[in-house]
Amino acid sequence: MRDFDSLSERELLALAISLEEEDERIYSDLAEGLRRDFPATAAIFEGMREEESRHRRRLIELFRQKFGEHIPLIRRQDVRGFVERRPVWLMQPLRLDAVRHQASAMEVETRRFYERAAARATDASIRQLLDDLAQEERSHAYRAEELNRERLEPAIKQKEDEAQRRLFVLQIIQPGLAGLMDGSVSTLAPVFAAAFATRKSWDAFIVGLAASLGAGISMGFAEALSDDGSLTGRGHPWLRGLVCGLMTTLGGIGHTLPYLMGDFRVATGLAVVVVLCELGAITWARHRFMDTPALSAALQVALGGAIVFATGILLGSW
Repeated sequence: MRDFDSLSERELLALAISLEEEDERIYSDLAEGLRRDFPATAAIFEGMREEESRHRRRLIELFRQKFGEHIPLIRRQDVRGFVERRPVWLMQPLRLDAVRHQASAMEVETRRFYERAAARATDASIRQLLDDLAQEERSHAYRAEELNRERLEPAIKQKEDEAQRRLFVLQIIQPGLAGLMDGSVSTLAPVFAAAFATRKSWDAFIVGLAASLGAGISMGFAEALSDDGSLTGRGHPWLRGLVCGLMTTLGGIGHTLPYLMGDFRVATGLAVVVVLCELGAITWARHRFMDTPALSAALQVALGGAIVFATGILLGSW
């Protein structure tokens, strides 16, 4: 790995060409990845890709004039000081805020490179081009804003925001809510059955902990193996499985933790309060993200929770 200050003008130009090629490919990948769900934003990145392509052609033309036809391959990882970029294919599914943040960071890094490279260049034509490119990279943020104004009309922006919301619901909220409901409701029966059967807080806690962890592992694998997300748009299966498993465990742990208290009656009373809070949170989430009417969501959740809760108490008291 070389220090930036040790690069010759020939190597600086070769590195600049490599950087522009990489940026062009990244913008192309971003545009392609966003095209289906966010076509207007994809058009913005396509415009930025064309800008990078023009920069690359100008650099190659000057390199040919100064140093001939062969351009040595010098990459960002060969020079100290560059930030490692995460490949676009590892960022799937693409999120608008993450994509825009990466694009902004790319422009800042490239601008700083051209500013430092221009300051080191002694050849007038090389310094002029590098300085011009630094100015153009500085104006890329303004260009992006212009493209936003040109392409992202209010109706289109609203449509893309709604599409992003749908993806967030499919990939995070839906598996998380399914896990929370399963963890909160399905563990009620074993926890309260153990509590009323033994009248011992510790026994109820152990049963609740085992039920919560077991349900979390089971639900996590079930969600991860349900589909790979390629056709449904539900995102990476292991991310969904992780979200679902964690929320399932959390849903069961909530009303299990009170049984760490020694007093059985106090622990049971607190556990009932926690259960009511959990069911209320589920009702709110179904209404907020799944567009379920508030009364309908409350009845569904309360009825299911009440039946399971009563089952656990009856079995424990039998």
